[in-house]
Amino acid sequence: MNINQLIVVLFKKLTLFIVLSASLTLNTLAKQTDIEDKALRQNALSVFGVIPEKMPRSDADTPALIQLGKKLYFETRLSSNNSQSCNSCHNLLNAGQGHDAKVVSVGALGIKGRRNAPSTWNAGFQFAQNWDARAENLEQQASEPLLSEHEMALASKQEAVDKLNVLYSKEFEHAFARSSPALTFENITKALAAFQRTLITKDRFDRYLNGDNEALTAQEKRGLLKFQQNSCASCHSGRLLGGQFAMKMGIVNPYPNRDDRGMGEVTNRKDHDYLFKVPSLRNVANTAPYFHDGAAATLQEAIRLTGWHQLGKKLTEEEVENIAAFLETLNNENTVSFP
Repeated sequence: MNINQLIVVLFKKLTLFIVLSASLTLNTLAKQTDIEDKALRQNALSVFGVIPEKMPRSDADTPALIQLGKKLYFETRLSSNNSQSCNSCHNLLNAGQGHDAKVVSVGALGIKGRRNAPSTWNAGFQFAQNWDARAENLEQQASEPLLSEHEMALASKQEAVDKLNVLYSKEFEHAFARSSPALTFENITKALAAFQRTLITKDRFDRYLNGDNEALTAQEKRGLLKFQQNSCASCHSGRLLGGQFAMKMGIVNPYPNRDDRGMGEVTNRKDHDYLFKVPSLRNVANTAPYFHDGAAATLQEAIRLTGWHQLGKKLTEEEVENIAAFLETLNNENTVSFP
């Protein structure tokens, strides 16, 4: 077991301890007609937490680097036939939520992908990138779609450099003043990563955690309580309500899709079969369809199926609606303008 695996194991155990420790408070709250905000908030802060204002590794991101990365995010020249940009599958325009609302995305060459496109909002806070956690950081994640025939379909790293050379050489020299040459494939991915580290959501749940009792309605507070009572937070914990480790899809009741082995396809380990990164629930209500294969069309369906496959529970309609109401409080209020 390497150090990263050890950290994930310890994190899971710590999360479970925190969730179990909070159960007495939750049971007490559940018996009350009116949920007491102070206790509910204190418990939520111990399990979740407010999103930080900055992402890890962002201290070295200069304004010039971020601005360059923003332009590249919308640049169609980074696809083989100039038809697609990063924004095509991870839309940020017009209050876009960093995804394309499709079951699976279609690449520049018209080839369908295998998995639902995750949102780029808050991506840099997560322990790894992609559903199978194969990319360790945003830079690595940015490089793969550019060269994949299922996505941007560039023939080589050099093609990416050549296609940007005329319009962007001066901007790369400005952003990478100490690099010679400045325009390299590695620096393309660094710029894209720098921009993505600015994509941090803002929502009502954090306002509630920061002390605003009116930020959530009574139903949304009941949903928060039910979310924790039903052990949803055993996986969807931390500031992002997920994104901290991988978990088997179908812990209690097997998930129907047995073709996609998740992390098992990356590591070739049987014990990694059907392991997928636990998705962040920040902004989840705006990013349908759900799961790695986009099989759940609505938020309510995703809640029901997660309860059954991961917890072995048939949630009541009232529980589903209350939990869905709580998840709406995680809707992103930040936007991105065109560069």
